[in-house]
Amino acid sequence: MAPDWGLPSVGRDRQSLADRDRPPSSGQPADGEGWESARAVADAVLYEGYLLYPYRKSSAKNRVRWQFGVLAPREWVEARPPVKATVAGSADAWRQRTECLFEASPRARLRVRLRFLQPQRRSVQRSAAEGEFVEVDELEIGGERHLTFDEAVPREFDVAVALAELGDGEHVEPVALPGGEEIEQLGGTAEGGRGRIVRTRRPLSARLRLSIADAAAPFPLRRLSVLVENTVSDQAVDAPRAEVLRRSLVAVHCVLALEDGKFLSLLDPPRWASEAAGNCRNLHTFPVLAGAAGRRDVMLSSPIIMYDHPGVAPESPGDLFDAGEIDEILSLRTLTLTDAEKREARATDPRAKAIVDRVDALPEEVFARLHGAVRSLRPVAPEDDAVTIDGVRVTRGSRVRLAPRRSGTDAHDVFLRDRTARVQAVLLDVEDDRHVAVVLEDDPGADLHEWYGRYYYFAPAELIPIEDGVEPG
Repeated sequence: MAPDWGLPSVGRDRQSLADRDRPPSSGQPADGEGWESARAVADAVLYEGYLLYPYRKSSAKNRVRWQFGVLAPREWVEARPPVKATVAGSADAWRQRTECLFEASPRARLRVRLRFLQPQRRSVQRSAAEGEFVEVDELEIGGERHLTFDEAVPREFDVAVALAELGDGEHVEPVALPGGEEIEQLGGTAEGGRGRIVRTRRPLSARLRLSIADAAAPFPLRRLSVLVENTVSDQAVDAPRAEVLRRSLVAVHCVLALEDGKFLSLLDPPRWASEAAGNCRNLHTFPVLAGAAGRRDVMLSSPIIMYDHPGVAPESPGDLFDAGEIDEILSLRTLTLTDAEKREARATDPRAKAIVDRVDALPEEVFARLHGAVRSLRPVAPEDDAVTIDGVRVTRGSRVRLAPRRSGTDAHDVFLRDRTARVQAVLLDVEDDRHVAVVLEDDPGADLHEWYGRYYYFAPAELIPIEDGVEPG
């Protein structure tokens, strides 16, 4: 999945200054839609970096896995050189702290969903003697290849508290996961023996701490603190990271929901709450408003920094474990893998197998949708759907000649110079500057591009109008 995320330019919304400086009222209870609206992005966070292209065990970058939101045992972390404390969760830590602002009625309730991956060892084993098995790096049975490799199991824990009962105290919720083992029989080998997969999990323990306090602001405002800690205490401090990961919480993040309350954006708070927002201290995670635009009853606190109301691109056909990348590029790269490489990827992890199988079966029309989606542009008002160039009004259907800038633009534009095109739309960017979407007249696929909405975009100064067959000159 490819969420439309990244650090935004924090700007003023369309709300008036008077409205922005008025404290928002408490809202209605967070409904199921609001809670679940954050799930798609939260799932992308959960599996970000789980396994990277080319999805093979032998790939060097897949030998150092799980880089985001790792909470390891405290003693092991503190035995290593300290890392700079930031809101980004790209360094191993033993705790994660979320602080955010909210307004709520006296009857408000807070729901917290803690989510993470629990790593487990997947050991491929071959029978060696009567009733005995030994681990092997790989095993092929019935034409299917199996590799020894670590997996992870998704975990969720929900906590609900009434804010009136929490008061100025602290709610502490222990999280305990026992170890476990499952055995999957694989059947007979070519030599007549048998094989199996043994999945083993080490026990995990953690702690979730919730507290609230008054925030300094001219209107009633409160600060919520959510602290997640790894409490495993029996991990050897000299153990290698690959071993310690099995006692760690991976890709840790929280979804927060308020009933009869509203969160405030920390990226773009109202002026009256800006000082209080600046005093929030987030460690290895950062909370943003989640769900549909305009909602303020759900927050996602993630080790990957996003803007408010992040969303998964609707064109995305499925998860690729690298949600900050472009689906089209990763899918095309996956198609270039050799049959032997695809076979290894399928044997590396069941989720990798699903990716390769899905990409191999993607219809051409799905690939077409992955190309060229632009969300930073929006249509101008219908009565003003035009731009004036050299005294000529240019709107949908107008003919233009392309004159792209010689620098500071896409290198591909040099091949478009002096080509003629037909205007499809006049659009606005986030700064309200106009851009013109065009389709080349001599492109044999022009009709398809128009149907899919795949355009070239130019500034008005890069176009020469053609009016009644005559170019101004």
